[in-house]
Amino acid sequence: MNKQSTVVFRNVGQLYFPQSRVECHYSLTADHQWSSGDWIGIFEMGCSSLKQYHTYTWAVVPEGYTERTSVNSCALFQASYLPRPSAVEYQFIYVDSMGEVCARSRSFTFRAPKPLEELETLKEEQDEEDGEEELLIVIPRAQLLQSQLEECLKKQATMQQALDEAKEETENEKRNSKEARVEWEREREAMNEELSELRDNLRLNCDMLKKIEGKQKNVKYNQEHLTLELSKLMAEKDESQQRVKDLEGDIEVLTDTKKEENGDLERLKERVKKMSSQMKHDEEKRKCLQVENQAALVEVRGLQERLEASEHAAEGLRRELRELGTRQGHTHTEMHQARLQVAQLTLLLSEENLVLREERANWALEKEAYKHAAETDTKKLQELSYEVQRKEEWLQEERTEREKLEVKLGQERDCNRVLLSDTKQELQELKASVKTAQEEREEQQVDKQRCEPPAGEGKLLLMLQEPADPALSELADFPMW
Repeated sequence: MNKQSTVVFRNVGQLYFPQSRVECHYSLTADHQWSSGDWIGIFEMGCSSLKQYHTYTWAVVPEGYTERTSVNSCALFQASYLPRPSAVEYQFIYVDSMGEVCARSRSFTFRAPKPLEELETLKEEQDEEDGEEELLIVIPRAQLLQSQLEECLKKQATMQQALDEAKEETENEKRNSKEARVEWEREREAMNEELSELRDNLRLNCDMLKKIEGKQKNVKYNQEHLTLELSKLMAEKDESQQRVKDLEGDIEVLTDTKKEENGDLERLKERVKKMSSQMKHDEEKRKCLQVENQAALVEVRGLQERLEASEHAAEGLRRELRELGTRQGHTHTEMHQARLQVAQLTLLLSEENLVLREERANWALEKEAYKHAAETDTKKLQELSYEVQRKEEWLQEERTEREKLEVKLGQERDCNRVLLSDTKQELQELKASVKTAQEEREEQQVDKQRCEPPAGEGKLLLMLQEPADPALSELADFPMW
């Protein structure tokens, strides 16, 4: 059973020249299991066996090909192995390593180019011992247009690949930015938790300080010492508040930096959209050029068929003249009749020659028109190449700008890590100082319990309930967090 859906032949022409190599373009679908034993042969239409091939070549795939993926490839048939020019119809057949037919192309023929067919002259440089020498190569205009069209398709595929890579890089950048944002949110939550713990510790310290102040009213000899310690605690409290403010400022800076990164990503998305629209415009131009080339090929084939019909008519007239010449040796009457027929045929031949000359003149005019169209196509191709070059430069600028953004983002990440490490170290030091202050307060509480007055001095305690020092009155109004 033929595997018609696994391999597809592309751009198969109706006519090939045996003097030049033939390119066979085909596509392997994801369902095809390629093997190094796959081959492509040129067969006559209607052949009954795969052994009846005229020539064959191995079916190759591009480097880096992986199974179960679609890919486009091309096989080359050298000119020395191609069939001779004739009216026989041939076709390409793709055969896998198991000997099964996977695809058949449409029919085509091999014919030598006619003298009046439009040709193009190309220059090719060749290195020799004495220097460089230019070689002139004459090829059909249709083949030249086909090669130029294939080059345009290759350039378009390259640009599409670059666009896909840019989109993939953009997606990776979005993913990395999202991960960085999640990490930043996690670190910010951790910092908020540490700040809440620090506030709770400060609140507990304030409560302990109030209790200590209530007990300090009953002890006069320790007032100066306690005042000094309270001033130190106040200084530590102010210092902690300043550090908390600094941390909040760092959080705001990180938030602004994240907003700027989101703005850069939005601008990059807009540029990718513009590049996609420009690629669509280039694709439309390429399709218009391909349609014009196909129309030109159809006109060339029509002119070639007309020339062939004229040649067949002239050949028929020559054949009749030869038959009349063989009959001249029969009788004088037949000779006279033959002369009359020859005169008539000569008149017809002169008329045919006149028609042929008119057709040659028309062909010369059409050739000039086609030459002008070829120049127009060349200009269009140059414009397309300039646009492709401009797109490549623009893509290079986009890559440079993206690399700068990545470097800037890396620097900002390093700065954020340094700030976070410094903040964590400061929080640890602050926790250690708070813990030390708590231990000192506990020791002072134990000492004060030892120094409480006896029960007979109740009146003295009532007199000492009001603070004697204004500084202690201000400490009673210590703000709560």
